[in-house]
Amino acid sequence: MTGKSRGGSGAVSIKDVARHAGVSIATVSNALNRPELLSAATRGRVLSAIDQLGYVRSESARQLRAGRSRVLGLLVLDMGNPFFVDVARGAEDAAHAADVGVMLCNSGQDPAAEAMYLSLFAEHRVRGVLVTPTNVSGENLAAFRRRGIPYVYVDRVAADDEDSCSVSVDDVAGGELAVRHLLDRGHERIAFVTGPMSLAQCRDRLAGARSALSGAGLPEEALSVVETTTLDVTAGRDAGSRLLGLRERPTAVFCANDLLALGVLQAMFAAGVRVPEDIAIVGYDDIEFAAAAAVPLTSVRQPARQLGRKAAELLLAETSGQPGHTHERVVFQPELVVRRSTLRG
Repeated sequence: MTGKSRGGSGAVSIKDVARHAGVSIATVSNALNRPELLSAATRGRVLSAIDQLGYVRSESARQLRAGRSRVLGLLVLDMGNPFFVDVARGAEDAAHAADVGVMLCNSGQDPAAEAMYLSLFAEHRVRGVLVTPTNVSGENLAAFRRRGIPYVYVDRVAADDEDSCSVSVDDVAGGELAVRHLLDRGHERIAFVTGPMSLAQCRDRLAGARSALSGAGLPEEALSVVETTTLDVTAGRDAGSRLLGLRERPTAVFCANDLLALGVLQAMFAAGVRVPEDIAIVGYDDIEFAAAAAVPLTSVRQPARQLGRKAAELLLAETSGQPGHTHERVVFQPELVVRRSTLRG
């Protein structure tokens, strides 16, 4: 364990602290890790020496001795999406309550980046990982599991993984809510703007949309699918331009997330198409920007912060060392929040 001295003269060791305080190395260790074993005077002398020398203990070395890390890894698809920012905040809520930190990484929907960050988490010996996977084969997580580090799926059901917990939202129900709302508003030509269909969330939201059509007695062809490579505003603007170029333009658009919906909204504004008079738009996630858009967006709300908090609580319970842990599949229900983007007269 080493640290830097205030004077910049090099590394300060625990031996230096013990020598400066006139105590044993064991006493310094107790002052840092088991202060209840020391008198107030002795602990005060040690802490004073630490402050004077500028000693910083090595957390990684401490973790190796203790056998348990005080860090959780969190790997999400896109930190540019406010939905995942709220997921991270929820995870931090639970982690901080347990005196544990969170190391946040962004896969960018790239399986290679996902593999690299999982390897990084393993190298840092994190306590466990919260992950929204992007690799559809599951190879990355299978390799990670062999390292003996537990993980919890976030925003994804662990359907094919009996050894892990998962926290998700019923995206099929969410897709159904969105399209049923549009059908109730009289729309029968609807487009679904989605990110990569390799993502389970996109597939499930499409399945829900088609279920709503079927329930209304409409053919599957009543829903046109516009797929993008990413789930951001730029991709939404591009999708909006593609919709504008269709010979038979849809009267409503359901987007797989709010960033896509905001991009579609921008494309409509740029072309002079009125929302919702000419075309209605529904998003997904209900991020903060949805309500603040030029035309406030109707959106399917996911309890993002609750997702992150529950996922972290499950991971902390699994890694607590207590016997009898049972893997859970927690599924929250989505909620439709109706705003002006679908409320034409």
